[in-house]
Amino acid sequence: MTEIPEVRWERMFPHQLEAAFAACPAVYFPYGLCEPHGPHSAVGLDALKAHGILLRLAQAHGGIVAPSDYWHVHELGGYAVWAYENVGEVRPWLSALPPWQHFKNVLYHIRAAEMLDFHAALLVTGHYGPNWMDLQRLVELVQPYTRVRLYGLPDFEANQPGFKGDGSSADHAGKVETSLLWALEPDCIQIDRIPADPEYPLFAMGRSACESDRNAGVQMVADEVAWLARKKDELLAAFDPKAPSKLRSFDEVEQCWAEAIKPVLPEFQSMLKFRPDDEPPPPESRWHLNWEVGDWRG
Repeated sequence: MTEIPEVRWERMFPHQLEAAFAACPAVYFPYGLCEPHGPHSAVGLDALKAHGILLRLAQAHGGIVAPSDYWHVHELGGYAVWAYENVGEVRPWLSALPPWQHFKNVLYHIRAAEMLDFHAALLVTGHYGPNWMDLQRLVELVQPYTRVRLYGLPDFEANQPGFKGDGSSADHAGKVETSLLWALEPDCIQIDRIPADPEYPLFAMGRSACESDRNAGVQMVADEVAWLARKKDELLAAFDPKAPSKLRSFDEVEQCWAEAIKPVLPEFQSMLKFRPDDEPPPPESRWHLNWEVGDWRG
C-alpha cells in the first residue's frame, strides 16, 4: 500500500517541506469561519471543508497545505441582516473579523508565500456571502506585487457539475455543504440531528439538508480536486522568475495595502448591504451592534 504523504505545513519537518516544494512549489490556503451550520454540523464547517478538499488535492497532485484560517468576515452590513433572519438570537459561536482585518491577514499570508518562493498559491474559502468576490478582487490587486501566481476562489467555483450532477454547487448547511463535510470529516456531521419537521430559523440550516448524501459528497470532492489540480497547473506554467517581487518585507506589505487596497476597500462587497432595501436588525438584537458599515477602519 502506498503511504499517503504528509502535506500539512504545520505537521511537516523541514526536510519534508523541502522535498514537497521541490516536487511541486505550490501552496494552498484554506479559509473559513466558525458559525452556525444547523444542529447537525460542526460550526467550523467552512474551513473544515476547504482544508479537507485542499488536503486531498495536495496528496494526489502535490503542493503544501497552509494552516487553516478560521477567522473570517461576518456580523456587519448584509451579514448582520442575514444572521438576524437565519440564525436568530441564539449564541452563534462565531469567529468573526471585520473585512479590513481579515483581508490584511490574507495579504500577510500571500507575503509568506512570496518570501518562501512558491510559484503558485490557491486561496480557497469555504465561507460564502460576498466575501469571495472581495478575495478575488484582493488577489487581482496584489498580483502585480508578487512573482507567485495567485488565484482566489470559493470552493463552489470548483464544484462542477455539483450535487449528483444537478448543478447545485453551493448552499448553507443544505444538501451540498452537508454532503461535502460528511465525505471529508464524517465525525463532524450528525445526520440524526436534522429534525423531521424543522422550524426556521434553525441555526441557519439549509432546507435541503435532509437530502444530503455522503456518496454524493465523495463525488463532489473528487470533482473539486480535479478542477483545482488543473488550475494549479495553469498557475505553475504561468510563473515567471523574472517578474517583480515587491511583497517581501512587512513594510512592503503595508505599502501594498496603502497603495492598492485601502483606497478601494469601501467598495468591497463585504462592506456593503446585500440588498439595497435591507432594514437594520432591531436595536435589541445582538446583530444590531455591527450592522452599520460606514465606520470602517482600513
